[in-house]
Amino acid sequence: MTPSRYRRLLMISAAVVAVLSLVAVGAVMALAFAGAAAPVWVTSTALYGLPVAFLLMLFLVLDSVAGKRRAGKSGGL
Repeated sequence: MTPSRYRRLLMISAAVVAVLSLVAVGAVMALAFAGAAAPVWVTSTALYGLPVAFLLMLFLVLDSVAGKRRAGKSGGL
């Protein structure tokens, strides 16, 4: 199980990455609507940011479920 301070840091970083990548998706769409090409770094942020944030959140959910199962097994004896 991940210590609490690391869980909080991972949660905040996943939220920041998700918000930044959603802003990048909006920027790419706005630039495409205007007929211009988005810079490579904006496009990369849009493409890779959301999956990274999703994987971080998935790790946090699985870690939480595993921690609750461990806590339930030790208390049931």
